[in-house]
Amino acid sequence: MTEWITWLILGYFILLNGSYLALNLLSVFALHRNNQEKLLDALPQAFTGLEPGISLLVPAYNEEATITASVRSMFQLTYSDFEVVVINDGSRDNTLEVLKREFSLLPFPEAPREGLATKPVRGIYRSMTHPNLRVIDKENGGKADSLNAGINAAHHPLFCGVDADSILSRDSLQRVAKPFLTHPDTVATGGTVRVANGCEVIDGFLTKVGLPTNIWALFQVVEYLRAFLFGRLGWSRLNAMLIISGAFGLFRTDVVIAVGGYRANTIGEDMELVVRMHRMLRQQGKPYRIEFVPEPVCWTEAPEDRKTLKNQRVRWQRGLSESLTSNWGLMFSRNGGTPGWLAFPFMILFEWLGPLVELGGYLFMLYAYAFGLVSWQAFSVFLFMAIGLGILLSVSGLLLEEISFRMYPKFRQLAVLALVVVLENFGYRQLNSWWRLIGLYRWAAQREAKWGEMKRKGVGQPQTPR
Repeated sequence: MTEWITWLILGYFILLNGSYLALNLLSVFALHRNNQEKLLDALPQAFTGLEPGISLLVPAYNEEATITASVRSMFQLTYSDFEVVVINDGSRDNTLEVLKREFSLLPFPEAPREGLATKPVRGIYRSMTHPNLRVIDKENGGKADSLNAGINAAHHPLFCGVDADSILSRDSLQRVAKPFLTHPDTVATGGTVRVANGCEVIDGFLTKVGLPTNIWALFQVVEYLRAFLFGRLGWSRLNAMLIISGAFGLFRTDVVIAVGGYRANTIGEDMELVVRMHRMLRQQGKPYRIEFVPEPVCWTEAPEDRKTLKNQRVRWQRGLSESLTSNWGLMFSRNGGTPGWLAFPFMILFEWLGPLVELGGYLFMLYAYAFGLVSWQAFSVFLFMAIGLGILLSVSGLLLEEISFRMYPKFRQLAVLALVVVLENFGYRQLNSWWRLIGLYRWAAQREAKWGEMKRKGVGQPQTPR
């Protein structure tokens, strides 16, 4: 019995790391092609007038200290036709009053479409100083409900949900909208999200890239590199990407309305929407593309304390559980294609059930080795599969970053990241698996979902008491 369990555990880790290595190879080919296309970026860029308009949707809840800087930074984005729609989600502070004062808002008699059900809208305001700014004031309903209200009010064929504390590169809209111009069947795109901790931000824009000094944030820098550069990029090559980060994603407005918009009763509303789009478009037999844009287009602040990071990972795992279990119809469906036959089973086996198998594997192998149930050779193979290949995968993510983007060109920065790549495999990844297991348990036990307090310093923002 012990021998069978040992082989099952070793087989799981071999399959897990082998799958990630395959995604890594796909990412190498995708980045090579992307680097060739980037040669054209050196030429003078001009708008053709054919770019589809974009509605930037900014849900805001109790953001009085940062909302002005966030909105002003969006006006500096380089794109031919876009509007900013701020959705005040029943804030209990002075968010709406600050917006009225700073942008000369006046009530505007506009009736948004009734395509998606939302909490009641109390009023719509238009800026007298910025024609492309509108503010929706509504009763509190959460982020998903706010995005749905913004979609109902959007004037453009594409919309982009943006966190109020996100930092966008000036050319981010140009880059993330490019697939919609080159491939008319594109329905959604997502960009790379980077950790802003340690960077210099002025007037809402990142002016200097740096590394955080906080160890928790440093671990997340490596995580983000690994997840985006060969996780989502690899799946994008197969048109099977199931996740677009809620921090920055671009969608076809009519398609999102047709599939029912964001679901307000889920924690992971961003992933759930993308999985549902795959499921419904596959069922309808419609050709479509969901693409990943590898250029760094969005910077976000990462948690710097253990409690906040734990709350985030528990919430992410619960959101993953809700997204997958509410879309079972995609897996192994007749028209499922690569999303249903590869990506969905992968998410089930390695991301959803992964924490249970991984932690169980560690505990069993440690117990079996301590009591002489397995040989030291078998235990050494297990450590190589669980830790050695984990280091290799992280190193490959760092190499892809260095070869393609060189966001951290200084030798000291690379040395720090190389050290973190090794250290994260001795404690941090196992702790992360434990937090994810808690999220899985809370989903299974149907415990009430809570966001928890998210402590933020406000990267690039004045430290005003809130």
